[in-house]
Amino acid sequence: MRTIVDLKGPKMTEFEVQGMSCQHCVGAVTRAIQEVDPSAQVRIDLERGKVAVESSQSAEALKEAIDEAGYTVVSSAGA
Repeated sequence: MRTIVDLKGPKMTEFEVQGMSCQHCVGAVTRAIQEVDPSAQVRIDLERGKVAVESSQSAEALKEAIDEAGYTVVSSAGA
């Protein structure tokens, strides 16, 4: 007997983002991501320029949201 596992649940993706320098930037990036996925969990490390997102949306959709908010995604890594 085979068991089917749903792998479409939330996954963690980390982005390296240029252009974030203050709490306004944190809010702008968080809002942009949560417009794509309102249930996304977003953690931002300004010092390192890292944005960690737990979301069921694709990394590409999240990257586009960050780009559209006016920030540059340099790289991404996800599970």
